[in-house]
Amino acid sequence: MSVKVLYFASLRETLGYSHETLTLPTQIATLGDLRTHLARRGGVWEALGEGRNVRAAINQEMAGPERPVADRDEIAFFPPVTGG
Repeated sequence: MSVKVLYFASLRETLGYSHETLTLPTQIATLGDLRTHLARRGGVWEALGEGRNVRAAINQEMAGPERPVADRDEIAFFPPVTGG
């Protein structure tokens, strides 16, 4: 399964990437699995780790960690934003 992952705002700055295309291991079935997989890269990638305040969307729809990930999904990670 291949997905495109986008990183926005301070996450993009922290990680040094705006996007990447990943071929996922078969054990990654949900958004939560993907986030854990990315955080396990260590170092700056721990910004995506459990307990970090990060929002996510799949195909431009807000999604929780239990949401399934499918081939060719576009997944976005971003910090919470406030208006004003």
